[in-house]
Amino acid sequence: MQIHILDLNYQGHQQATAAYLLEGPAGPILIETGPASTLDNLLAALAERGYQPADIRHLIVTHIHLDHAGAAGWWAQQGTQVYVHHVGAPHLVDPSRLLASAGRIYGDQMEKLWGQVLPAPAQQVTALVDGDQLRLAGLTLTALDTPGHAWHHHTIRVEDIAFTGDAAGVRLPATTWVSVPAPPPEFKLEIWLQTVDRLEAQGFKALYLTHFGPLDGADAVKEHFARLRRQLRLTTEFVRAELEQGSDRDVIVARYQQWNAEQARLGGVSRDAYLSHSAANPEYMSVDGIIRYWRRRWKTETP
Repeated sequence: MQIHILDLNYQGHQQATAAYLLEGPAGPILIETGPASTLDNLLAALAERGYQPADIRHLIVTHIHLDHAGAAGWWAQQGTQVYVHHVGAPHLVDPSRLLASAGRIYGDQMEKLWGQVLPAPAQQVTALVDGDQLRLAGLTLTALDTPGHAWHHHTIRVEDIAFTGDAAGVRLPATTWVSVPAPPPEFKLEIWLQTVDRLEAQGFKALYLTHFGPLDGADAVKEHFARLRRQLRLTTEFVRAELEQGSDRDVIVARYQQWNAEQARLGGVSRDAYLSHSAANPEYMSVDGIIRYWRRRWKTETP
C-alpha cells in the first residue's frame, strides 16, 4: 500500500486541507474530497499520479462537512461509490439542509469557499456504521465511530494507520501545536475525550489528518493524543471563563484569536502557517461551537 498526500491548496493556502490517495494491490481509493471549490486542484493532483476520474471507483469521506466531502456528489455522479457515516449519508443524496445550514453562516461567500455542491445518486452512496469493514482494492478498511467534532464522524483504519478527519484535531506539519475545530452545533467535550481514548487504544502507528498531513511512529501518535486532550480542555475552559465574565461573542472571538495565535507561536507555527490554519479552522467557528456547548450544558444543569 502506498499513501499519497494531495494538498488541495484551499483558498490558495498550502497545507490547509488534504485528500489522500491510497494505492492498494487492486487499485486506488480516495479518502476525502475537500470542498467542491478545490475539485480542479484534486483532479490535477490525481492526474500527476496517473489517475483520471474514471479510475477512482471508491471514495471514503470521514464526515459530511463541506471541507471534507463537498465534492462527494460530483464523484458519485461520475460513478464512484461513496462510503460515509450512516447519519451523513442522506445529506449527500439531498444536500439541501446541509447547504441551508452552511448558508446561514457563510452567506454570499458560499460559492467562493465551497463551490457547487452536487447531490449524489442514492445508489452510489454506501452508509457505514461503527465497525463496518470494507474490502476495497485489496485492502481492508474499518470505520470507527469517532464523535465529538461531529456525530456523523468516522475515523478510517487501514492496518495500523488511521485517517482521522477532524477527530484528532488540526495540526500543521513540523509543529507541536494542536488546534481544536469545534464548529456548532455538535461539539461535545466529554464525547470527544472519549473518542481520543478510543483512538489511542487502537495502537495506531501513524495518523493522517485532513488538516494536515501525517504523524508517524507510535511515540508521536501518543504525544499527539496527549496534546489534543490538553488543548480540548484548555480551549473549552478559555471560552467558559470569558462567558462567566460576561464577555459577548465578538469580544470572545477577538480574545480567542489572540490567545490561539500565541498558543500556535509557542508550538512552532509561523505567521504564514497560522494563516493556513485559520483557513482550515476559523477561530470564530470554534468559539461559536463552544459557546453553544456551554449554554446547552448550563441549561440542562439548571435545577
